[in-house]
Amino acid sequence: MSTGGRALRGAGRPDAAVDAAHMRRALELAEQYRGRTSPNPIVGAVIVDRAGKVIAEGAHKGPGNKHGEAEALAKLGGKAPGGTLYVNLEPCTHQGRTPPCTPAVIASGVARVVIGSQDPFPGHGGGIAALRKAKIKVDRALVAESDAANRPFLTWAREERAAFTLKAAITLDGKIATVGGESQWITGEAARADVHRLRDLHDAVLVGVDTVIADDPRLSARLPGARDPVRVVVDSMLRTPPSSQLLPRKKGPRTIIATTSRAPAAKENALVKAGAEVWRFDAGTKRVPLKYLAMELADQGILSVLVEGGGEVHASLLASGLADEVVLYIAPKLVGGPAPSWVGGKGIRKLAEAYGLTFEGPPVLVGEDLKIRAVRKIR
Repeated sequence: MSTGGRALRGAGRPDAAVDAAHMRRALELAEQYRGRTSPNPIVGAVIVDRAGKVIAEGAHKGPGNKHGEAEALAKLGGKAPGGTLYVNLEPCTHQGRTPPCTPAVIASGVARVVIGSQDPFPGHGGGIAALRKAKIKVDRALVAESDAANRPFLTWAREERAAFTLKAAITLDGKIATVGGESQWITGEAARADVHRLRDLHDAVLVGVDTVIADDPRLSARLPGARDPVRVVVDSMLRTPPSSQLLPRKKGPRTIIATTSRAPAAKENALVKAGAEVWRFDAGTKRVPLKYLAMELADQGILSVLVEGGGEVHASLLASGLADEVVLYIAPKLVGGPAPSWVGGKGIRKLAEAYGLTFEGPPVLVGEDLKIRAVRKIR
């Protein structure tokens, strides 16, 4: 990405447009590894010299690999005297699978670091303070965009749980099937391919047991180069058929069935024999406690979960305050009548009680269907 050689404008004042351009490139680099870095965040880095020329780029490729800024610095032998480092997340100060990045940034000789998100994870942050203590100028750019890019990681850091994206393919009147139960296919091929891309970008895909019984889905990412996410089924009484396509048998992707202490042991044995992991939760209720499931998933490094229904699961996540993002594919069709909606539950009586969301980005045509995204309002 060219910035025309401009790094500063006027008497040493940072050029906001140039900062935004370089940070946008850092986000592009980070995005290449979405779905591959959990429980780590996605991080990209760009280094420019005193004249504003890009001299190195890097990105975090997954656990055990160099962090984005460390990879970029390694291409320069660890030295970038007088340069500026752009990184979409605050450099870390902790020793994990790899050394902390902040000391390497300080040792590189950079004069300025531009950061997107601050790192709220306990024990990780402190990079900004350390850089300033070392007399390195620190600025911020594209903060909202950087926070959005690492929503799962930031949710884990702040709320100690996985982040959930509710996805549905619906008609213009919000239906996910006809009154006769027919649902394949509401949207076209392009939208369905985009869903496979979403699966590839998430750590896990989650459905309720009714969806498993009705559709027998594979929940795989059937695109070239894609990897299948972990499958999660919410099933309070272990009604998942042992013959279901999403069960791994001996070599399929990991499948977790979340259930309650009330579920029959004999059914658990049959599902385990088919390759599933059965997680039992005892919360004194008839339903799987989704909050505890979200925390357990995060504890196992599963931070981003794509939820593909059904309506009761969507409703439960919304009611629990766990719906972080919504992605809807809207087909130009109308069904009418008492056909099922993508959100079930008892519903609300007053508009003031409605779940508040904020649109993120403009609607996009995917084939003949419309894709819209909205995110949870942070109160």
